[in-house]
Amino acid sequence: MEGVKHIVAVASGKGGVGKSTVTVNLALAMAAEGYRVGILDADIYGPSQAQMLGVGEGVRPQSAGENRFKPLEAHGIQAMSMAFLVDIREPMVWRGPMVAGAFQQMLTQTVWDNLDYLFIDMPPGTGDIQLTLAQKVPVDGAVIVTTPQDIALLDARKGIEMFRKVNVPVLGVVENMSLHICSNCGHSEPIFGEGGGERIAQEYETQVLGRLPLTLSIREQVDGGQPTVVAEPKGEVTATFRDMARQVADQIRGQGTEGPEISFSE
Repeated sequence: MEGVKHIVAVASGKGGVGKSTVTVNLALAMAAEGYRVGILDADIYGPSQAQMLGVGEGVRPQSAGENRFKPLEAHGIQAMSMAFLVDIREPMVWRGPMVAGAFQQMLTQTVWDNLDYLFIDMPPGTGDIQLTLAQKVPVDGAVIVTTPQDIALLDARKGIEMFRKVNVPVLGVVENMSLHICSNCGHSEPIFGEGGGERIAQEYETQVLGRLPLTLSIREQVDGGQPTVVAEPKGEVTATFRDMARQVADQIRGQGTEGPEISFSE
């Protein structure tokens, strides 16, 4: 892709595991490490990066020539989302081919400005958008987000298997909501279970990039357009995200990524 050196997909097999929150903070952490970074919000039906980045309703990207547009900038990173192009209150009542077409247009018609890393916030599942991404661009690697609970791990496995089928390396697993610490008494409790991220990483011979707590502040910060890496640059959670960003960069530097290879069987 023109203007982009490396592409990282952030995915989960199911919704509700905090994938978009991980994406925006991981991208901001990579920018804090000194890289030029962008985010493409690939969730056409339910884009959330506009609010998480604090981009006001009605803000539109500038034209960059016929059928091309410049990404918006927020917190020092470039971003493109369907939320920048339509009324966010209007549902996208589209069939799969239309959704894949809209994603492809955002992917190919956005004029990214000399990015080191483009993070793609993938929608849940293993459908049209995922296949379009694998067919159209060379993805350097995928980060899988899950919670420790068994039902989330079932779907995370599908996500890993999908990327392996299209020859995209899985860089690692992020275990979100791994531990809840009571803000009043300090008691910690693994509400969604324990060790799920480690089990799936071992099963697929990858690694756990990091574990994130279930805290009120992380949710409030992204809802308010000030993700944790921006709101608490010296905080413990930010340190975890920056460590994950360094691991992602190290892995991509150390690998020669082949193009995706699509195969189907009965």
